Amino acid sequence: MHTRRQARISALQALYELDTTNHTAADVIAHRVEDSQLPPEGEAFLRQLVSGVVVQRDRLDALIQQYAPAWPVAQIAVIDRNVLRIALLELSSLRDTPPKVAINEAVDLAKLFGSDSSSRFVNGVLGTAMSAGGAIELPPTAAAVSPAKD
Repeated sequence: MHTRRQARISALQALYELDTTNHTAADVIAHRVEDSQLPPEGEAFLRQLVSGVVVQRDRLDALIQQYAPAWPVAQIAVIDRNVLRIALLELSSLRDTPPKVAINEAVDLAKLFGSDSSSRFVNGVLGTAMSAGGAIELPPTAAAVSPAKD
């Protein structure tokens, strides 16, 4: 299996664990790195994906809500939500992954780990995001929007 695909699988597993337990991100990442036996570049990509989603979670969820307005983010299946978070992170921030590859990888993860309809849902949301034209940009953080108080 390709290194980056294995890193995405491990990242999805880590994000699922973070969404469903009270474990810390550092512990979860360490456990995933130990279990996955990834080469150094795969380990770095795994860390980049998980850390990026953890740090940008609210902004990624705002994108999901924008592109799937009929589905409150909290009601989207944990797997589907995290597959979308990974893909949107890659599409918006990690510009070294071609958009077509990020989408195909997300659909494959949804097929592998999600429900029967997960791959169609993920493909639809990401297709809507890409059809909006231009690069996908993360919305500004609340702190960046709110004026500073003296």
